[in-house]
Amino acid sequence: MRAFAAPLLLLAMTAAAQQLPAGTRDSADHTREAAANASGARLAEAETALEHADYATAIKLLQALAAEQPKDARIAYDLGFAQERSSAPNAEESAAASYAAAIADDEAYPDPRLALGLLDARAGRLDKAHGELASVAQLPSAAPELRARALRALAQLDSTTNPTAASDELLQAIKLTGETPTDTALSASLAAQSGDRSAAALEYGRILSRNPADPDAALGLAHLQLQAGDAARAETTLGAPLAAHPDDFRLLSQMASALATQGKTKEAIALLEKVKGTEVQRVEPAVLRQLARLYALDGNNAQAEVMFKASLAKEPQDPDLMDDLAGVLVRETKYAEAEVLLNRAVALRERFSSPTAFGDAAGHLAFAASKDGHPQACLQALALRATVLANSGPSLFLEATAHDTLHQYKEAAKAYRAFLAIAAGQFPDQEFEARHRLVALDHEK
Repeated sequence: MRAFAAPLLLLAMTAAAQQLPAGTRDSADHTREAAANASGARLAEAETALEHADYATAIKLLQALAAEQPKDARIAYDLGFAQERSSAPNAEESAAASYAAAIADDEAYPDPRLALGLLDARAGRLDKAHGELASVAQLPSAAPELRARALRALAQLDSTTNPTAASDELLQAIKLTGETPTDTALSASLAAQSGDRSAAALEYGRILSRNPADPDAALGLAHLQLQAGDAARAETTLGAPLAAHPDDFRLLSQMASALATQGKTKEAIALLEKVKGTEVQRVEPAVLRQLARLYALDGNNAQAEVMFKASLAKEPQDPDLMDDLAGVLVRETKYAEAEVLLNRAVALRERFSSPTAFGDAAGHLAFAASKDGHPQACLQALALRATVLANSGPSLFLEATAHDTLHQYKEAAKAYRAFLAIAAGQFPDQEFEARHRLVALDHEK
């Protein structure tokens, strides 16, 4: 809660130009005193408006005061505070300007520095925010609570790019004001990012010992347990939080992963089926994709197709998702549709999650094109695949049959032999066909 200062009174008075009789006052003194009292009353009125969240009134009063007293840091800060919380156009830009003015008026005043740093952080101006928050953390005149708040904000900023620095900043904050539950959660997250799973699990456990239904701590601990291959423990960890928060799709998704890993596919599907119907409009694409994959794993390709398409409608430029959907279409023997979709996907090469994912999609395109009767397109897709992946048994067999279909018998025979050299009994039907075709091709010489 923001604490408001007492009204700022203008007490500076100039000496009289000449000695006045005892008991008398210069008329200018009366004028200045009256102005000071009026200014103080307006400032008190503005701060009362702030306390009641009447930001429009506060802004009107504070703007007038700031015009009269442009070097008053407290007025500038109060104005920024009101502007930031108002619904006026360009509110944050106006607030940033007021905070900057307050800092320029009084460099030792920590409140506007902290406010500007937090504002810039929310706006994504991370480098600027980092510098402003660091200056508050190091400012001797700042109260411990303000320094600790700046340090915690710094820790959040550094948590993904520099976990070590974030841990140091968090420790400094805890030394200043003691540990909070949020500190414990951030400490666990930082430990996990640093690869210290034991420390992270311990911190998450501390949170859950105080509140067994804490969703964030449960998610963090269950994630670690799934990474360690202990899906049964992850299921137990998520039980109480999911009972307390049955509509939290993060918990539903994590629990579904724990169940599916244990082979409980139908139970996992039952959890995530809440996303169907009108729910689809507000669910994260990743959850829709997860449900689609579970349907596919369960052999329900029709429902998998529906869910993948719903997810793709939310992320139409995601080539990995296109590849997922195409896999279902292939299993449904919708080869032409799959080929069109995979052509779109490989055209978005730089958007794939990894080069390997791109290579796999190109291989899937080759298969769909082959099944759709387009041998030349199949070879082109295999050429794309070869830019990132080595030849495999299936890719060599597709290459051989494509050349064979195009009557390019020399290239076909070479590919059939390469396929047989690495197949080693893994693909008995294709190996039989390859040997049969090699005999036929030898006869055609």
